[in-house]
Amino acid sequence: GLEVTPMLLLGPAGIGKTRFARKIADLLGTGMNLISMSSMTAGWLLSGSSSQWKGSKPGKVFQALVDGQYANPVIVVDEVDKASANAQYDPLGALYGLLEHDSALDFTDEFAEVSIDASQVVWVFTANDERSIPGPIMNRLNVFEVEVPIDETARRVALGLYQTIRAEHGWGERFAAEPEPNTLECLAKLVPREMRRALMTGFGNARLDGRDTVKPCDL
Repeated sequence: GLEVTPMLLLGPAGIGKTRFARKIADLLGTGMNLISMSSMTAGWLLSGSSSQWKGSKPGKVFQALVDGQYANPVIVVDEVDKASANAQYDPLGALYGLLEHDSALDFTDEFAEVSIDASQVVWVFTANDERSIPGPIMNRLNVFEVEVPIDETARRVALGLYQTIRAEHGWGERFAAEPEPNTLECLAKLVPREMRRALMTGFGNARLDGRDTVKPCDL
């Protein structure tokens, strides 16, 4: 199996970190499990809760390995810097062992109480601010700082989003294969998340006006 060192994509909100993580999962073809730490309410989501507790169940790691088809699924931990400090148990506690190859070889879910090999899991973390992430976790990750795209890079991102949205919808064939240069220039001033929102609005406004091209005013 392909081994990938756990990685952290660090950068401002809305620049496409989660989208990049999904693309990695698509390319590997081993399935993806998304865990959003900002909405996590229980500290045992990763490692499971004891079967003695009412409503207990296995954790996400156990489920990904046992229910999945591959031993190296991609697990995306989104917004790890927003892990709730109010949870009864440390939501990041299980990661100290899971991110170490030797200890992950013998991972035991608290609910299942069966040792499994979680050493091949491909971990991708995203965060906006590393200051909220414990040092021992940071030491286990390859950190990639992702900057807001500008100039030609931003225009390529905008073009890629335009073509992706156009291809994903049946109505896309009604539009030109590429947007006008001045439309790309306007989109390039936005972060990718805002680009997508502006494009969806732009496609709608262009059709309402009976056009097959998206103009800056449509955005």
